[in-house]
Amino acid sequence: MYAIVHKSDRFPICRRIEGVAPDPVVTWNTEAAARAFLAAKGAEADYEPIRLDDEAVESLAQAMGCTVEAVTFDPYPG
Repeated sequence: MYAIVHKSDRFPICRRIEGVAPDPVVTWNTEAAARAFLAAKGAEADYEPIRLDDEAVESLAQAMGCTVEAVTFDPYPG
């Protein structure tokens, strides 16, 4: 799985779901799918896909200001 993060602050693209906090991190099944999403939005300069492993999830949690255990994921399209 891949998430997309903002290059400047590493904050991931999230989906707002009422009653769920923190907002779930949107994921893509492949790096190619994540890159295609960015290309379609013209956002390659500001965002980049990252492969989700333990280190990446810890980084996401830190950027989101929460614990690793609080991070949830929402596949795109959800």
